[in-house]
Formats: sequence, structure tokens, C-alpha cells
Amino acid sequence: MLEVKNLVAKREEFYLKDVSFTVQDGEYFVLLGPTGAGKTVLLESIAGITGIRGGQIWINGKDVTSLTVLERQIGFAFQKYALYRHMPVRDNISFGLTWRFKSQKEIDKAIDQVIELLHLQNLLDKRPWALSGGESQKICLARAIAIRPDLLILDEPLGSVDPESREITERELKDTHTRLGLTTIHVTHDFEEAIALGDRVAVMIDGSIMQVGTPDEVFRHPNSEAVARFLMTRNIFDGEVQDGPDGQSAFSLDGKNLTVNTALRGRRHASVRPEDITILVDAPDSDNDNTLQGTITRISDRGSIAYVWVDVPPEFTCLVLHPLLEAMGLKEGQPISIRFNASAVNVF
Repeated sequence: MLEVKNLVAKREEFYLKDVSFTVQDGEYFVLLGPTGAGKTVLLESIAGITGIRGGQIWINGKDVTSLTVLERQIGFAFQKYALYRHMPVRDNISFGLTWRFKSQKEIDKAIDQVIELLHLQNLLDKRPWALSGGESQKICLARAIAIRPDLLILDEPLGSVDPESREITERELKDTHTRLGLTTIHVTHDFEEAIALGDRVAVMIDGSIMQVGTPDEVFRHPNSEAVARFLMTRNIFDGEVQDGPDGQSAFSLDGKNLTVNTALRGRRHASVRPEDITILVDAPDSDNDNTLQGTITRISDRGSIAYVWVDVPPEFTCLVLHPLLEAMGLKEGQPISIRFNASAVNVF
């Protein structure tokens, strides 16, 4: 288990501000944030590569704050690989073990196991310069796993994987984690990676951990405007939460009352994800059950999906599948209705 307590660190323009979080034993924990959020600085602080200015780092109940990189027993798969060009693949994988006073028999056994686990047999005769980006990342992962670390850190492990191979590599990462049960921190800025792989997700913005929860909790229920905007919630509104009819809560927005599920009251924000909004061409003229009349102001076709902006007002961003866009004959300037469930509205 990893415990980061009130961590403060600085490297150039990146400043970590009183960062605290816990990763449970055997958990696949995804650290998600935009470029420049300080994710890599946090990883290197945990690993002992970057010095810290305050706070503590505990691994498996032991304070490792003052320990060296080697003493922390952490496997680190770097974003830029850090492979040794003059060494063949097998020697690159075994490099971390040679520093841990292992016998050659122990090293060979560990390397053979990780080669079989990650299916690397066809890469052993290659040199690093002959590897693709995805293959280089695999060798970097193998080197990190080979030492059987207490904590595995993966810095943007899919950053160099082409889109066609991404799902396969994601599945391999998940299978490897399941088989080895290694406590893992996976850093990315990709939402799909976080949802596909994470048991829990932490959102990091401007050097601070803003929210931690399951992928569904974080993506469906962001706790701040900053998190909601980063997660591309798109529909974020400022309004007033009041008591509505029949004991329900109502969010007052530009003279309209939206039915919401919340115990909060007063001035608040509300967000609705684009995929949770249904477009209705022939809808009843109703202000109930969050059915709103509007006009399409813009359509952005993205291939398999399309974003449709509907001015009620305010303006809502909706997401539809491309076949549905064509089947409904949606066009700019067209009057339509939108509808969403009260449970789809997140109030914070």
C-alpha cells in the first residue's frame, strides 16, 4: 500500500501543493491530469528521483521518505523508455536486477518469467534502436516488473502505442496486473485509459489532487468546475438549487427549473455530460421532466460521433452517433427538443 502525506515538491515550474492520497494494496490506480499538472514530478517524488520539500511517503507501512531509489523497491516504467542503446533487449530487462545483489541464476529465472508473461520472445535479439515505440514501452515495463517491486509506476505507458494496438496493450496491462497483483500507479491524460484500466482515478490539476474516486464517480460526478471542465463535461451551469414540487429538488437556470437529485441548496453549479442528453425531433411542448425546447446552432461531425449545440437558452452540447445524426436529419437552425434524466444532472 502507498500513502502520500502532505507532499510538497518543486521542480522548475512544477510545484506540488500539499498532495495526499492512498493507493490500496493490489490496486490499479490511475493518476489523470492535463499536461503540466505535475504528474511526472509526483511520480519521481514517490520513487525518490526528485527530492521533496515536505511531507512523507509510506510504502507497506514503512516510511521511505529518506530512502534512496534502490531502497524503495519501486519499479518505474519511464515515459521516454530510458533503454540502453548498447545493450540487447535481455540485458535491458535484467539491468535493474544486477543492482540488487542477485545471483545469475536468480536473475535468469526472473527474466525468463517476465519474458513469458509479456510474450517478448521475438524481441530478444533486437537492439533498442530497432524497436517500435510500443515494443520499447513493453521492454521498459518488463524491466520494471522483473524486480518484483512493492509498487509499480507507469508513466504514460500507452503514449507511443498506435491507435490500432491501444486496446490490445490495455488488455495486456490489465491481464498483467491481474496475474501479478502489483500495486500500480498509471499516469495518463487520456480519459479512455483511465476508465478502461483504473480501479480508482485521481484527477490532478495545477499540482493538486482535486478528486479521487471510481471512474464512474469522477466522470459522472465531478466535485468542482475545474474537474468538470478538464473531463470535457461541456455543459456546466451556474444557478440556484431550491425546493421543488413533490419534495424534489429544482435547479433554477435562466428562468427554467430542472429536476435534480441533490440535498444541496443555494447557489451551485450543475453539469450534464453530452452523451446523457437525448435529442427529440418530435417532442411534446413540456417544461417537465427536463424536456427543453431549443434550436440547433452548430453541428460538428467527428466521424463516428457528432456534437450538436442546442440553444435553449442556455446552450447545451449534445452527443449523437453519426448514423442517428443522418437518420434524424439534424441541421443547423432546426427547432428541436432535448431531454435528460434528473439522475444525469450533477450538482456541486
